[in-house]
Amino acid sequence: MITFSATENIYIDTNPAKRAYQKIQENPMSGWLTIPTPETNLEDIKLTAQKINADSDFLICIGIGGSYLGHRAIIEALGNNSKTKILYAGNSLSTKSLHKIINEIGDANFSLNVISKSGTTTEPAIAFRILKQKLIEKYGEEEAANRIYATTDSKNGALKSEATKNDYKAFIIPDNIGGRYSVLTPVGLLPLAVAGLNIDDFIHGANELFKNPEPAYQYAILRTLCAERGYDTEVLATFDPEMHYFAEWWKQLFGESEGKNHQGIFPASVIYTTDLHSLGQYIQEGRRNIFETFIGFKDAKEDLTIPESVEDLDSLNYLAGKSLTYVNKKAYEATVDAHRAGGIPVFEIKIDGQIDETSLGGLIAFFELSCAISATLQNVDPFNQPGVEAYKTNMFRLLGKPGYTN
Repeated sequence: MITFSATENIYIDTNPAKRAYQKIQENPMSGWLTIPTPETNLEDIKLTAQKINADSDFLICIGIGGSYLGHRAIIEALGNNSKTKILYAGNSLSTKSLHKIINEIGDANFSLNVISKSGTTTEPAIAFRILKQKLIEKYGEEEAANRIYATTDSKNGALKSEATKNDYKAFIIPDNIGGRYSVLTPVGLLPLAVAGLNIDDFIHGANELFKNPEPAYQYAILRTLCAERGYDTEVLATFDPEMHYFAEWWKQLFGESEGKNHQGIFPASVIYTTDLHSLGQYIQEGRRNIFETFIGFKDAKEDLTIPESVEDLDSLNYLAGKSLTYVNKKAYEATVDAHRAGGIPVFEIKIDGQIDETSLGGLIAFFELSCAISATLQNVDPFNQPGVEAYKTNMFRLLGKPGYTN
């Protein structure tokens, strides 16, 4: 279960959020509110994952933005429970990064999961060309086609055409779901299943949140109030380093959904206690345009006990016999109190459990819903991203792409 709270006793009128939710439900891009989607065949995904596990040491997921950040966030948080290692390509134009992947694969068996509605987005399309050629060189065209899994549009686009022509195994990205809201569609579910994670539990966690959306309403309302009062930067804080890529997904979700019409809250993130020794100084005593949202899990899957030392040179014997989780929780509580006293609005998202499939499924749904509501309350469309095209237009012109003049 997910609960949301502010460190001050603030009355939160969630009626505006409920009205925004009704508006979102009427939006043609609200398909992510129904999980699994009608197009999603969970058994087919599980069987395909078993095949990949049986014949591949590596699965390279090719995609950018919402096509890879969500499932990478979850796999990084929970770890990979299968023999097939997941690698990520097509999320940059870095030669070094792609070489690193190719060198890591070496002579091992591998497959590709190319994720794109259009098939023409520059970064993943280039990576797919290069890695597909490597696949053909290793296995030949027929076997290579059996090792390519396309997650794409149901009817249109270059990747859909190529998948049909070459008989790639294909999964559908629903027409009514955009990339950053697609984690719990085949976009994320196939890599998660390949990683040996329980995709049914992810879906269950998300649906539990959708049944009880009140915490998401509260968070969306308070974010909007902060923005109205000049707090234009939100810092997502976690004391679990394995949540690093989850924060990266969160930044894309909110940044791309809200940052329009010269408005929106700037999303940033920190990993404590590490960043308390760097950005912690700024957050404690810097500009007061920041509010902070903490994610806290009640339980830890594993723990360590601090031993006693005879000499006690480090003066830590007062902690002997206590668990590392206990110390981490006290650091969490101390940081919340310190930042609140320093004049920062502090919110807490608490998960009654540990980091697992169910809790992360719920957290994904929590942020997707609160983000869509928050953007709607700020009178921006949460499902488009017109500003992303600006760099593409300039890049295509500089590269000499037909139709783009110098």
